[in-house]
Amino acid sequence: MSAVTLTPRALYEQVAEQLRQRIFQHELEPGSWIDELKIAEEFGISRTPLREAIKVLAAEGLVTMKVRRGAYVTEMSDKDLRDVYHLLSLLESDAAAVVAAHVSDAQLQSLQALHDELERSTHERDQYFAVNERFHMLLLALADNRWRDQMVADLRKVMKLNRHNSLLKQGRIEESLQEHRAIMAALRARDAAKAMRSMQLHFSNGLQAAG
Repeated sequence: MSAVTLTPRALYEQVAEQLRQRIFQHELEPGSWIDELKIAEEFGISRTPLREAIKVLAAEGLVTMKVRRGAYVTEMSDKDLRDVYHLLSLLESDAAAVVAAHVSDAQLQSLQALHDELERSTHERDQYFAVNERFHMLLLALADNRWRDQMVADLRKVMKLNRHNSLLKQGRIEESLQEHRAIMAALRARDAAKAMRSMQLHFSNGLQAAG
């Protein structure tokens, strides 16, 4: 059997990921103009793959195209933030209910392990944020609906545009952890209705802290 040759990741995808991370880290601030010439020179590429990368980010909602003005990092209005949290609450609370109703002991152990890691991460905000996201992603994976997964992934990318992340508010990490404890308790009890309500409260409180 002949060896399989794997093609390298498309250049525009690599560029899109680099720009995506700069946006998430606010090196490219919301509302800022994306200087194609400067970025192309910095990356040592032509503007063609850069423009393809910008199209990818525009499809994700991270970049806004303005007629005859070019591409700008998307700005989140208060309404945008409310709308994103509303949809995430609907999608992830439904996922929590599905998991509560069907979770296996092994799957529950995987969720518990992440929750335990979350408990140990409260002293480090960035670590807490990363583990928190992994917990939510695992819950979605266990709910096993790829269409919901894609919608949530896109919404979570847009949510990262918010300058005032909810976990930055004083005392919010402790509140978030209490909410996660309630979610885990509902999952262990296989109580779908309680899992749904607990996740909805989690997002409701997160929105208040992010506003």
